[in-house]
Amino acid sequence: MAGGAGPPAFADTVPVDAPTARELLEEIHQRITGAQIIEIVGLLEVKAARFAAALEPAALAVADEAGLRAVLRGIFVSRRQVGALFGVRPAVELRDTVGALLWDDAPVGRRVAAFCAAVQLADVKAVELAGELLHFSNPTRYWLASRFIYNADTRTGALPLLVTDGYDLEADSIGAAYERLGGAMRSVDDSPEAASFRRHGGGTLATDVFLACVYGVYMNTVLGLKMSQEFNSLVPPLPQLARRLLGVHRMEVQA
Repeated sequence: MAGGAGPPAFADTVPVDAPTARELLEEIHQRITGAQIIEIVGLLEVKAARFAAALEPAALAVADEAGLRAVLRGIFVSRRQVGALFGVRPAVELRDTVGALLWDDAPVGRRVAAFCAAVQLADVKAVELAGELLHFSNPTRYWLASRFIYNADTRTGALPLLVTDGYDLEADSIGAAYERLGGAMRSVDDSPEAASFRRHGGGTLATDVFLACVYGVYMNTVLGLKMSQEFNSLVPPLPQLARRLLGVHRMEVQA
């Protein structure tokens, strides 16, 4: 397994904005119940188990196009890009690209940069896809890079709301940016607010739910200020929005 079993070490200490995090947590608990959090964590555990089984080295070495398509349909950002991803390269080449991302011995930032260059998607979509493949194949070691967590194009997302202004999520390369994101994610994972989502298990997957809920509250707040009440009513309730952001809404269809 590339780099060992544990999470990478991060040089920077990333302070979490505790007052803001507590305020967001209070708002979240008005919109989602503990039982709903447990349900979403359970769905993420199923998703992670599927990814781990399909993407471990022996299984990936013999994966065909149908198997790869099934994995990619389980990722929100690539669900509509599956045809394009296979349209520019043979399935075996895409399989090897995924294998290099997950299992090579190079530092993770270098692997992410190589993967993003190979898949020929816009940077923000490519790194999001890389993050999902890494995280759901090994949730304790790697982290998501989804746009709801941090969108480098707009500098918005859940993380900028939670970390203090002194920590810059930007970097001079896509691989370095993924690594900097990891430092912030690890600090949020260690926060009391994220820990409250792990009372019933789930580990870092429960932190994913916390971050999706933070972004859901942010979305509703921004839309409430800018849009009409009629438009706001089209935004799904927080539990459904979190499932959609995490790619587990109607997951039985993806099975």
